[in-house]
Amino acid sequence: MMKMEEVHEQLKQWGELIITTDAGDTYEIHLGDTEFDGENRVIRFTTPDAKIFIAGDTIESVKMHFSHKVME
Repeated sequence: MMKMEEVHEQLKQWGELIITTDAGDTYEIHLGDTEFDGENRVIRFTTPDAKIFIAGDTIESVKMHFSHKVME
């Protein structure tokens, strides 16, 4: 399990991450639209479908997401 602060630092360094929660849900998060609420231990971001709230200390893994060509 990763602490919320570790995820935040990685996001600041890379700008974009793919995270997986302990429930097995995977999200791509971006620096510009992700908020870290240290007081309530919550990570918040918006997807095209919903506003997502994740318990900050439930992140199982983080992948760095590198630039790539978009497949059409």
